[in-house]
Amino acid sequence: MFKKLILLFALGMPVIACADTAPFSGGITADALLSEHSKFNEQYQAFTPTTQDIALMQKLAGKELIVLFGTWCHDSQREVPKLIKLLEESKVKLASIEYVAVGYNKQDDAGIAQANDLQYTPTFIVKQNGKELVRVIEKPTATLAQDLTQGL
Repeated sequence: MFKKLILLFALGMPVIACADTAPFSGGITADALLSEHSKFNEQYQAFTPTTQDIALMQKLAGKELIVLFGTWCHDSQREVPKLIKLLEESKVKLASIEYVAVGYNKQDDAGIAQANDLQYTPTFIVKQNGKELVRVIEKPTATLAQDLTQGL
């Protein structure tokens, strides 16, 4: 009986250990994301946008941007830092930008992910006056700047 209890305890430890390590979810700033999540910062430092992509970002002027991502997601770790650098280097004036991290279940407490029908991370949504104009899911087909501004 004692051996069975020890075995049950040992098998349960990984579950208990993971209980406190749920990924961050909720709103976050670009600065906090880069300072608190090293993989995002590493990708940010490694990325050098082209002059063409920096210029393309001006098409987002006056638009709203929603960035839905997971701190645990490798696609998010690759693409979100690129967006942050593109926005910084282009100095484009957006109407608003909202970075929303989601849990493994692709939800956040405020319901922003659900309201925007999040299926895959990251998802970048460009809106104007609340109307969706562009959606880039997981990874761009061309460059992130080209996909974000397609048709604008």
